[in-house]
Amino acid sequence: MIIIKKFKAPLLMAAVFILLWFWLPDIAARSTDVALDYLKEMVLVIPPVFVLMGLLEIWVPKEKITQLIGSGSGIKGIFFSFLMGTLPTGPLYIAFPLAGSLLAKGARISNIVIFLGAWAAIKIPQLVAEMEFLGLPFTILRFVLTLTAVIIIGQIMEKVIKPTDLTQITND
Repeated sequence: MIIIKKFKAPLLMAAVFILLWFWLPDIAARSTDVALDYLKEMVLVIPPVFVLMGLLEIWVPKEKITQLIGSGSGIKGIFFSFLMGTLPTGPLYIAFPLAGSLLAKGARISNIVIFLGAWAAIKIPQLVAEMEFLGLPFTILRFVLTLTAVIIIGQIMEKVIKPTDLTQITND
């Protein structure tokens, strides 16, 4: 019974998927293809991310993370977090384990939010493509508004999330 409660959502999705095969087999076949493609992508992407996280744990001391993006980092921390989020390419789900690792090493909540927001919405290749198709004025305005929103959201989250919540996150 405990296992059923713990895995309630995946079991429910599996049941819906099985029922889908009986009533709408074409949709179920397409869903299977999409799920397998996503699984293949994750199998190729996640292991290097875990290697990167392990190297981050070993090579970068906690003091360095605290200095660069910790509570006393100020504008430098905002800039560095933004830069860390805009440079890499890849799906957003890669950034979450990295953000958790940085948080455990003493990164400031607002800087983690900026890192995640930049990863999600302000990547350099994305800006270049956006300039090409939507024009420079649109790209600049969207960039400024997105960056401003991410910084404001980071500040709000830092006020809302209490230090006790943080210890729970970093100890899990």
